[in-house]
Amino acid sequence: MSLKNKLNRLKDHIIKEEKSQPVMEERKTAAGKTALKAIQHGDEYCLLRETSYPLDYQHGIYNLGECMEVISRWNSSGLQHPLTAKGHNPGDLFFFDTETTGLGGGAGNMIFLLGHASFTDKEVVVRQHLLPKPGHEVAFYKDFLKYVDITTLVTYNGKSFDWPQVKTRHTLIREFLPELPSFGHFDLYHASRRLWKHKGFAMKLANVESEILGINREDDVPGYLAPIIYQHYVQTGDESVLEGILKHNELDVLTLITLYTHLSRKLLGVGMQSEGDDKEEYEVARWYELAGEHGTAFQEYERIAKEGTGRLLDAKHKLAAAFKKKKEWDEAVPLWEEIAAKDRGKLRLDAYVQLAMYYEHTVKDLDKALEYTGYLLQAAKECKQMGGHGSMESVLTEGNKRKNRLTGKLSVNYSPGKRRK
Repeated sequence: MSLKNKLNRLKDHIIKEEKSQPVMEERKTAAGKTALKAIQHGDEYCLLRETSYPLDYQHGIYNLGECMEVISRWNSSGLQHPLTAKGHNPGDLFFFDTETTGLGGGAGNMIFLLGHASFTDKEVVVRQHLLPKPGHEVAFYKDFLKYVDITTLVTYNGKSFDWPQVKTRHTLIREFLPELPSFGHFDLYHASRRLWKHKGFAMKLANVESEILGINREDDVPGYLAPIIYQHYVQTGDESVLEGILKHNELDVLTLITLYTHLSRKLLGVGMQSEGDDKEEYEVARWYELAGEHGTAFQEYERIAKEGTGRLLDAKHKLAAAFKKKKEWDEAVPLWEEIAAKDRGKLRLDAYVQLAMYYEHTVKDLDKALEYTGYLLQAAKECKQMGGHGSMESVLTEGNKRKNRLTGKLSVNYSPGKRRK
């Protein structure tokens, strides 16, 4: 069936927006737990649940109000970073998560629950829009879009999943809806993966909760059961079965607040006393370097190197590269020599390359350059025999080219110990 025919079929279920306000009717499940409001738009309606939390509510290792504090710190900081909230108030951030009828993309996959949390001056308000059944998506999205007056979306893998799903469904009925807004997007999945992939657990939000944020849910409905439960609700109309799904989604959006707080504290805490996770601190420094904050990254590498943590050589390798860029050879060369002596992996290989280049091009000591090239080739052969650290073929090829070039230069007019240009 063509898209045009699909839209024509939808028209029978759609009434153009009326000037009067939508009708709201509060309702509860038989258990009296899930407070829902039926919001009517013409012949269609959706269900809305609102839940408020005080700012001192503890969710994991932080209370919700601490997110407002890190936003304030971002605003007073001069640091540039993809997760900075500089220029934003807490109310500008829109913590967002969805529940869908399947994990795949495309028009066949439907969102049935849109959950989001926002800050006011005194509390956090969680709103959840529920699709009562197919054929009511215009009311569903129209009510949702009333609240999307934001500057920054905060999600977990939302760039790849949640928001593209919203855009797909919006496209099918865009004739009857306001346009989707444009805004910035903090996707905390990618941030979490960058900082904690070395810990070895799958980067699901539930794992980040338990491993990093101190959140352990009890009697939680697994996300993969949500589509089955929702289908049961659509078939039976029994709203009491929705409680577990709604609570699961509600906790998801609260976790986004806690996670953004934690990530921000890590990023804003550069230069402070180590909290013990040297790999995490190294990744923070590396992220700042990629973001163009070279001064901040350099200071963090320097601190890690001085503290002698497990990522000592990684930090010294980064420091040496920074000193090389500034042509501060007296600082860079001892670091390369230390790395070459202590490392048994790729850092050692790069250190030998850097030392060979330094002696050939800067000091013009071809004998010393040839000596380090020999060390490089021997180390690469050892790595190849061990079968680790990836393919050594390119290292060996470039190393032999360097060796042949240096040998050729020295044979023209060899004088031991003499520096050649």
